Amino acid sequence: MSTRSMFARRGGSRPRSHTCPRAPRIAAALLSGALASGAARSDTFPLPPRDVDLVGHPNVARTTDGDTLLDVARLYDIGQEEILHANPKVDRWLPRPNTKVLIPSLHVLPRAERKGIVLNLPEMRLYYFRTDTSPPTLVTYPVSVGRMDWTTPLGTTKIVAKERDPSWTPPATVKAEHAAEGDYLPDVVPPGPNNPLGRFALRLGVPGYLLHGTNKPYGVGMRVSHGCIRLYPEDIEELFDRVPIGTPVQIVNQPIKLGWVGDLLFIEVHAPLEEDNAGTEELMRQAVDLISAEIANRPTAIDGSDLSKAVEEQTGIPVLISRAAPSPADVWNPTTE
Repeated sequence: MSTRSMFARRGGSRPRSHTCPRAPRIAAALLSGALASGAARSDTFPLPPRDVDLVGHPNVARTTDGDTLLDVARLYDIGQEEILHANPKVDRWLPRPNTKVLIPSLHVLPRAERKGIVLNLPEMRLYYFRTDTSPPTLVTYPVSVGRMDWTTPLGTTKIVAKERDPSWTPPATVKAEHAAEGDYLPDVVPPGPNNPLGRFALRLGVPGYLLHGTNKPYGVGMRVSHGCIRLYPEDIEELFDRVPIGTPVQIVNQPIKLGWVGDLLFIEVHAPLEEDNAGTEELMRQAVDLISAEIANRPTAIDGSDLSKAVEEQTGIPVLISRAAPSPADVWNPTTE
């Protein structure tokens, strides 16, 4: 059975929602792009209300002569994989001058408690919810996470220590890995430009795991670490100053995120972790299950074409998949298919 047959058929232009007066206005604001004209660092947003699950805004930049796509990514606080997936037709190393680059700076919030730090591994992005400010705020940063053979652990923990200019004591397993490649690490790497922890580190309650900076910033947004979480040097410095000891940390695995803006439902799909062995068909099954649960008590017509495209392309960009104000006959009901 095709995805198109499982969902309400697509016909004509998508209607606007009339069931929630502010939903179209919010969606229009979220979905209207703006040409970027200067540098942008991490954004701090007011924490959205419970019926709004998206933050940020889409953005477009243009390359100048000599830019790589990774230069643009760092300028706009985007990870390497994020900007590559959002711009699959743009050359990573030699984009033509004045090339349009989509900045994936609109995000569906992960499904987790909105407090402290939430890290979504497939997305390789960290969200910091500050409920101690008035009003409560949210800031988000790209990160690197553990490789397939050195996975970052899932679960709930907290920040237990903060270290400025940390030294690094390589574990025996890491030393052995480097030695096999002819790179012999010392027992202790002192602070400085050769220290892979960078200048700031936040120690987690899980022994041996940190949020820290890096001396290789262009690896941010990739699975390159031995399980720790790396941030751009400028981002970890900002986060280090903001995060108190005791801050809760939730680490989740959500390649598919669903989010509402009033009565409009969006999906954001990222490539799943390699070790999960989730191909497109499995990812579609997961999406269908999540959507079924989401609309069980909120009758919503789903556009199967847009859903299929989002799951197949896995751009990490939120896609509107609902057609608001449906009639009962338009609403997908998996029990009757």
